[in-house]
Amino acid sequence: MADLNTDIRFLRGIGEKKALSFKKLGVFSLYDLVSFFPRKYEDRSLIVPIAESSPELPCCIKGIAADTPRLARIRRGMELVKFRVVDDSGSVDITYFNQNYLKDAFVKGETYCFYGRIEQSGNRRSMVNPVYEREYENKVTGRIMPVYRMTAGLSQKTVVDAVTQGLKECADRLPDIVPESIREKCQLVSSRYAYENIHFPSDFVTLELARRRFIFEELFVLCCALDTMHRDRTRENGIVLEERDVGEFYSYLPFTPTNAQKRAVSEAAADMRSGAVMNRLVQGDVGSGKTLVAAALIWLCCKSGYMCAFMAPTEILAEQHYVNLKELLEPMGIKVEKLTGSMTAKEKRLVKEKILSGECGLVVGTHALFSDDVEYNDLALVVTDEQHRFGVRQRSALISKGKKPHVLVMSATPIPRTLALMIYGDLDVSILDELPPGRQKVDTFTVDESYRQRLNGFIERLVGEGRQVFIVCPMVDENDDLPVKLRSATEHAEELKATFPQLKVDCVHGKMKPKDKDAAMSRFVAGETDILVATTVIEVGVDVPNAALMIIENAERFGLSQLHQLRGRVGRGKHKSYCVMVSDNKSDEVKARLKIMCNTNDGFKISEEDLRLRGPGDFFGQRQHGLPEMHIADLGADVRVMQQAQDEAKLLLSRDPLLEDKENELLRAQVDKLFTMGADSFN
Repeated sequence: MADLNTDIRFLRGIGEKKALSFKKLGVFSLYDLVSFFPRKYEDRSLIVPIAESSPELPCCIKGIAADTPRLARIRRGMELVKFRVVDDSGSVDITYFNQNYLKDAFVKGETYCFYGRIEQSGNRRSMVNPVYEREYENKVTGRIMPVYRMTAGLSQKTVVDAVTQGLKECADRLPDIVPESIREKCQLVSSRYAYENIHFPSDFVTLELARRRFIFEELFVLCCALDTMHRDRTRENGIVLEERDVGEFYSYLPFTPTNAQKRAVSEAAADMRSGAVMNRLVQGDVGSGKTLVAAALIWLCCKSGYMCAFMAPTEILAEQHYVNLKELLEPMGIKVEKLTGSMTAKEKRLVKEKILSGECGLVVGTHALFSDDVEYNDLALVVTDEQHRFGVRQRSALISKGKKPHVLVMSATPIPRTLALMIYGDLDVSILDELPPGRQKVDTFTVDESYRQRLNGFIERLVGEGRQVFIVCPMVDENDDLPVKLRSATEHAEELKATFPQLKVDCVHGKMKPKDKDAAMSRFVAGETDILVATTVIEVGVDVPNAALMIIENAERFGLSQLHQLRGRVGRGKHKSYCVMVSDNKSDEVKARLKIMCNTNDGFKISEEDLRLRGPGDFFGQRQHGLPEMHIADLGADVRVMQQAQDEAKLLLSRDPLLEDKENELLRAQVDKLFTMGADSFN
């Protein structure tokens, strides 16, 4: 019997060429193969009478070949095999294109099963290139069939045959990672049963039992790993701040902070007085006041005699934070400096001297903050804005500048609370779930291309009133290979220049050099540009109070949370603001998604809908969610199982924190594997 680590090349029918194709899918060994779960299933278990078949849905039919297949050559390079199949209810014409060998595969009078889509013209039914087999074979019809992700060089049949062999070879050696006591308590099926039925379920009940087992296992291992990280981190000693009344900070403000802001400050301040290193995420909707929370903590540190660093992902955001924090903190006696890559050598040297001497209490900047020659005087707090934009090494490099400084990360992607606690399991989470008073609601509309002229008139009117306009396109350049015509930023900017020759139109996108991109953004911030056409590079951060209109072209191409982030670029000043989503897509799903945007400005409600509709992969963007890739668990749909997995992981680790018990050996190995596979993913 083969070992789980056996190379798949040793399976019958898998040579070097197919093995290379499998490797592109991440399948190297037998264990990889049986863990390569189907992406969906086709229900071919129900045989439908021909007369009752529906043209809309694929179906299985069974019938007798009423005549001998005929081979016809339509033109050069086009051959077809055609014959009629009948059952007690009716008949269907079967056609295969460019598969002349099938002329001899069907015998008149024999019964066959077919799976495919019925086409109907008048009273005549036909099927083109259906899957087929003889009656009672039940290999590809009369059952639930798995459908796998594909790559060049493989077919569904190749993968099905390989998985069938793989399960036969190693079914008895498949590990049961979840301890038996927890399996029994949570009524989970055995490992072998789960593997066999996730691939080849006898019915949808057994498929659901297998899915639930793997969802639980995946989330359970992840919860154990995150909980272990969390406990390891909280054991680290950190800088202890003295007790201080933050009410003194609030007294400087020209407004009253929200209860959510006060709660977040209180939670973080308690962390920094606890003696352990703070690692806290402040998560809130666009405009919820995360920067004020950071400012309060900076004030606390500086009043205790320490330094702070605030890192932003781009120069323009760093400049924005520098101006805002300087205006807020310097009247309180805290000197604020800026350090970015574009500064002159002399400017950098002077700032570095102030950082080393402790002359400034806060330095705001980009990755320049962790350059080798930057030395800090008692760094106590590191704040990072839009934490997913920084790699773990960048944050670690800045953190290493101090003696285990406290860390505050900020994110403007609202996430349902249960999910936030799961995703950021190695961080403490503060959620800002209310907006400061006076924050404007942005009126949101969906229109199609027929409104283009009226939309142009609206642009002209608002700019005439002194306002500015954002226009976001899904692409940088045109792409003729796409089946749907999408607006590109560069092309649309040129169109707008021709449409509005009296207006100043600029364009910014990810393919530009950083300095050119920053220059274009700076012109818009300064009010020198009327219309800024962009890709999603403007999704996060930049504050332009004078911008009162956001137009999103091909809005169906964006997720709800992304649309909400884009909408958050307007409504930041005193002017009435609008968001117009342009889409010609008529599908009910798209209409329903865009309607959610029109009905609410609440980022948390929108995020819940987005997660439900799209799942976490698209919701967070490629690997931005800080989790290892989920193979089967859907963090949006499987919340109940996720909660159960979290509860059981905490209970188990309270009894066996190092997973040293014999029944936890396989679990510990899997947790260790998760750490080594994606240590960066957790940070």
